[in-house]
Amino acid sequence: MNAALSAQASTPVETDAAIIGAGPVGLFAVFELGLLDISAHVIDILDKPGGQCAELYPEKPIYDIPGYPVVSGAGLVENLLDQIKPFQPTFHFGEIVEALDRMADGRFRLTTHRGKTIVAKVVVIAAGGGSFTPKRPPVPGIEAFEGRSVHYAVRHMDDFRGQDVLIVGGGDSALDWTLALQPIARSLTLLHRRDEFRAAPHSVDQMRALVAGGQVRLVLGQMVSLRGSHGEVSAAVVKDRDGSTSELAVNRILPFFGLTMKLGPVANWGLNLDENLIAVDTEKFQTSEPGIFAIGDINTYPGKLKLILCGFHEAALMAHAASAIAFPGKKVMFQYTTSSSSLQRKLGVG
Repeated sequence: MNAALSAQASTPVETDAAIIGAGPVGLFAVFELGLLDISAHVIDILDKPGGQCAELYPEKPIYDIPGYPVVSGAGLVENLLDQIKPFQPTFHFGEIVEALDRMADGRFRLTTHRGKTIVAKVVVIAAGGGSFTPKRPPVPGIEAFEGRSVHYAVRHMDDFRGQDVLIVGGGDSALDWTLALQPIARSLTLLHRRDEFRAAPHSVDQMRALVAGGQVRLVLGQMVSLRGSHGEVSAAVVKDRDGSTSELAVNRILPFFGLTMKLGPVANWGLNLDENLIAVDTEKFQTSEPGIFAIGDINTYPGKLKLILCGFHEAALMAHAASAIAFPGKKVMFQYTTSSSSLQRKLGVG
């Protein structure tokens, strides 16, 4: 790094709120904070906004967002970005917050792994489950096929159009993508070690209907090896429940074995943790450290549900609590966007 870039990296950036995590809940936090005139800088390890929605299932349909009977992960992120445009947040992508400490004046100093320093009055941790990586199946040599014919997420459905697709797993992701890709794949096989599934019952019923109609093939067993060359798979070798092996002719494989979550540097910030989650109250969603809030999947409290819509609720309550810290003594009058001319002016719709 040259001297000019080094000086730029070490010059502190000052803001009202620093949001760690640019997933849906972090993006909505920008909106709720913006309504209260709290400016925000958003830091994320990924190279784009959206968190898991953008990285793992941009085209996966989501059915439990209020007002949207169905919306894709990418569509939800796009709408959230449009919603927060009036507040002009600053994004810092490809950055990991390695250090967080309180300064003498009560503000917080965040330092990223690239040497960037952000000074904020409040900190909002909306980092989902922390950093996440898909779990790799215990199949020898699978690395050689990854990124070409073995994929751990569906980023573009058209990549599977007209292909012989094998989906491995028995959870929601496996069943959701079985239903979504079946209409466009040349053939689709679902492989699971047993005839019991951890997915939503309605999805399981739909899958079984497709199997009964000959549109999906259901195979019970375990994938033990792959055939192919130059990154292109030609067949998956499956061990059946009786110990015998057989081959499935496929050229695209989607293993859904879950995610490995790592809390990362957050674990070293002196916050009260509960099994790698950050404990918060349910009034402000504040952590054990005043001025540091945690919302979304990274927090825990009695009755917690890991749903995006719950994270939106947490962001709204957090913002009002953060306002008292960002602007001590300022009286905040609760207002509705439907009737407040001042809020509508902020949104550019008044």
